[in-house]
Amino acid sequence: MWIIRHGQSAGNVARDEADQAALDRIAISGRDVDVPLSELGRRQARALGHWFSQGTAAQRPEIILSSPYLRALETARLFRDAGGAEANEAICMDERLREKEFGVLDGLTSHGIRNIFPDQAGFRSTLGKFYHRPPGGESWCDVILRLRSLLDTISLHYSGRRVMIFAHQVVVLCLRYIVENMDEARILGIDREADVANCSVTEYHFDPSAGRGGNLVLARYNATAPMEAEHAPVTRAPDPIVAARG
Repeated sequence: MWIIRHGQSAGNVARDEADQAALDRIAISGRDVDVPLSELGRRQARALGHWFSQGTAAQRPEIILSSPYLRALETARLFRDAGGAEANEAICMDERLREKEFGVLDGLTSHGIRNIFPDQAGFRSTLGKFYHRPPGGESWCDVILRLRSLLDTISLHYSGRRVMIFAHQVVVLCLRYIVENMDEARILGIDREADVANCSVTEYHFDPSAGRGGNLVLARYNATAPMEAEHAPVTRAPDPIVAARG
């Protein structure tokens, strides 16, 4: 199983600009679901496809699952079209892979959250990012709940198949939390070490000797070799909070 964070998006770029200017809001209108890849993000997705195309058929995915968000779907399509999977391989959207929902904090930078919703900034500081749920949004625990259901579906329908997932930074981390049976401290420690790079590869192999009945074992995490092979810049900006309200 491979888990891929989408390529750099227009939202990632806009968030960097807003943070650098100490703005309250990110200059993107519309829904988070509709934010496309940047030109660099498209280049990263193609580099990922080219890298996988150099392997044998047994080293490429048989099943492609994607968040319904445009930036994830674009990454999956460009990956497939660059030879990362069979040209006729279907890309199956699953809403359980969507980005973490931010509720009333949509569209705000960290600076803006402190200015406009100081109470929520305080709650997050007290509860921590794992448990804090902004009004109308989700905590990491909420994301984990829907991803447990997703993994049950993969186990039921795609057992023994090579599955690739295209999603978002928090989803990558929360899947690691589930698959590796982590606790809050361990996954947040991994999160603090480095952001998940755009189009990076997290890979698991099934090991029949690992635990009762076998288990998925981490083979690589946050690997950026596909971009480096084509000299495509590696980007690690967090996903922006840019969804429209309502």
